[in-house]
Amino acid sequence: MTTVSELALALAAIAIALAWPVPLLLARAKWPSAAPVLALALWQSIALAGGISMIGSLLLFGLQPFGDDLWSRVVAAAGDVFSGPLPPTATLLTAFALSAAVLLTIHLLLNLALTSVRSRRQRHRHRELLGLLSSPMPDVPRTRVIDHPAPAAYCLPGARSVTVLSEGMIELLTPEQLESVIAHERAHLKQKHHLLLDAFRSWKRALPWFPIATRAQDAVALLVEMLADDTARRQASDRVLADAIELVDSTGSSGAVLGAPQDQRTPEQRRTAISARIDRLTGPRRTVGWPLRSLVIVLSAALVVAPPTLVLVS
Repeated sequence: MTTVSELALALAAIAIALAWPVPLLLARAKWPSAAPVLALALWQSIALAGGISMIGSLLLFGLQPFGDDLWSRVVAAAGDVFSGPLPPTATLLTAFALSAAVLLTIHLLLNLALTSVRSRRQRHRHRELLGLLSSPMPDVPRTRVIDHPAPAAYCLPGARSVTVLSEGMIELLTPEQLESVIAHERAHLKQKHHLLLDAFRSWKRALPWFPIATRAQDAVALLVEMLADDTARRQASDRVLADAIELVDSTGSSGAVLGAPQDQRTPEQRRTAISARIDRLTGPRRTVGWPLRSLVIVLSAALVVAPPTLVLVS
């Protein structure tokens, strides 16, 4: 029969694998650009399973002295911690593990909540500013134009979502290219990409010492752009969209227009991401075969189910 210690070690092994080698391999893989939806699902599964495994491992190890099953351990620990005394088998190591599990859970959830609230407030302030310093774009609903020479295009999600363009962008692009850019930004709004980006931004802020958190955020951000490209390429040719991306990139604009979202990447990272998008649009379309597609689906589901199951069966 599997002991609690063995289950805790199994969860720790999963957490370590999902904190370093697995995300590293996924970030270096070539197939995600051919199936961004699948890749995004796998990234989300890795992040969720990694967090649950990390907390679950500490929790199971720390709760060992308090009972015979998970629920009785939780109830006993909640009572003993506040009223005492602790069980004779409780040690400094188990107390540390239990405290770490509780603090890590609070830390991750608090960072997620703060990131969400901060993003919502920034978008609210930005929307108020847009109402004063921009004007509606004629014949294009939910689109506003800023009188600024630098080319910029971005979307502002929320209850009153809007796409924002600068005069510089409108003058730089042809009507077909501009239409593809608007379709790209509206795809971000329709598919709620800001929620996914907020989650990975929160993960990075919560665990800044994890290099893989930065790598995951960068990979997810690029996949989100590719997913929006896939929507835009249905309304304009791949060449038109690629030319629009290349034209805007060639101007060197950072997007610093009326508080537009700042690009935190280095110039090299930016060029690499832009090149990946352009190559994907102009090169031969790659596909993911059903064996790999099935493997990714099964792996994503297993990652979501396995860690909570190991905790519950303890």
